Amino acid sequence: MIQPSLIKKQRKIILALLILITGTIIVGIGMGDFSLSYNRIIETLIGKGSAKEEFVLFSIRLPRILITLLSGMALALSGAILQGVTRNDLADPGIIGINSGAGVAITIYFLFFPIDANSFTFLLPFVAFIGAFITVCIIYALSYQKHGGLQPTKLVLIGVGFSTALSGLMIVIISSVERTKVDFIAKWLAGNIWGTDWPFIWAILPWLVILIPFTLYKANRLNILGLSEPMATGVGISIKKERIQLLLTAVALAASAVSVTGGIAFIGLMAPHIARALVGHRHQLFIPVAILIGGWLLLFAEIVGRHIVEPSGIPAGIMVSLIGAPYFMYLLFKK
Repeated sequence: MIQPSLIKKQRKIILALLILITGTIIVGIGMGDFSLSYNRIIETLIGKGSAKEEFVLFSIRLPRILITLLSGMALALSGAILQGVTRNDLADPGIIGINSGAGVAITIYFLFFPIDANSFTFLLPFVAFIGAFITVCIIYALSYQKHGGLQPTKLVLIGVGFSTALSGLMIVIISSVERTKVDFIAKWLAGNIWGTDWPFIWAILPWLVILIPFTLYKANRLNILGLSEPMATGVGISIKKERIQLLLTAVALAASAVSVTGGIAFIGLMAPHIARALVGHRHQLFIPVAILIGGWLLLFAEIVGRHIVEPSGIPAGIMVSLIGAPYFMYLLFKK
């Protein structure tokens, strides 16, 4: 049974995060080449702004902000699931190769298949999912022992190796194609938020609408999977079945996110850790907090990176890595 004081604490933290996210969104809306006055934001939102203000808000700023927020949420939830399923606090879709697998699939699709402008946006998450799914199947198979079960440390090490190898494969693939397409893949590798139109929001939103409630429904299963395998089996759950379902959920979330944001790592590592430090280790408590933290982290990194260096800025993926890499090293040495 969860203590009422913890539930109360979680609600206060969620409220504080919602306020923080709202404030960050307002700041992000007002920043840019065309200054949108903060006292004009509400009027523009309700359709009383000028044509220029409405264009800047609805066609440029708001879609980019929402895409970044939703992608950060998806990556954070994916990381929380992976850490629970593998019983490894270092698991993250970017670190263990899932993002790179999705990237290879997107690269091949973008470079060598005919692109239909009407379906391209909505096909990207599915293409990314196929690449990520194949990658995680290989990593899982190589890190699983018949008698010892899944080896968490081995999974991370194999995943890191796969991530590096697949990133190298992407570079090899793009080395002989035309420059315009190379520029797109290079931006993807750097984690440059490129899906900044409303169709990309409709492409990623259904994945979150379905998979966030599903994960919360499975939260108690994640608690049980965090135990040793004999104990989890003794409770009466099918470990393999639950792992496969939750791994597919984590892969789908990561793939849908990186298909529109590029190769962004460490959000799925940091957000669950911060959430657990705030509200404890029960997945029912920390998953909603981790989702909001992940959304805010990526949104903050994107806004700061876009304006810290003019005119092109620093990609959000690089900004997150500047924070996440030292944090990963700290966790590695600690654990």
